[in-house]
Amino acid sequence: MRSVGTLTRADLAETINRKLGFSRAESLGLVEAILEKICAAMTHGENVKISGFGSFVLRDKKERVGRNPKTGVEVPITPRRVMTFRASQLLKDRIAKG
Repeated sequence: MRSVGTLTRADLAETINRKLGFSRAESLGLVEAILEKICAAMTHGENVKISGFGSFVLRDKKERVGRNPKTGVEVPITPRRVMTFRASQLLKDRIAKG
């Protein structure tokens, strides 16, 4: 796995393949199944908590007035649902230690 850059699905599958001994196809299928489960839960409005890692939280934002920074013209921002990620304290501690 790379030490710098982006962690990909292939990287996750490779780790599963090496550590657990599943075939490459099975490993990639496992990664895809986990990601699909997370996506399906969030699509249905559920928050997702992965213990020791963090939480993906859905928030509904109300309509509000924004301003175009270039022209200064006020523009209405439509209501929408956004996803945020909140890292667990364990993850924050591991990141702080580097």
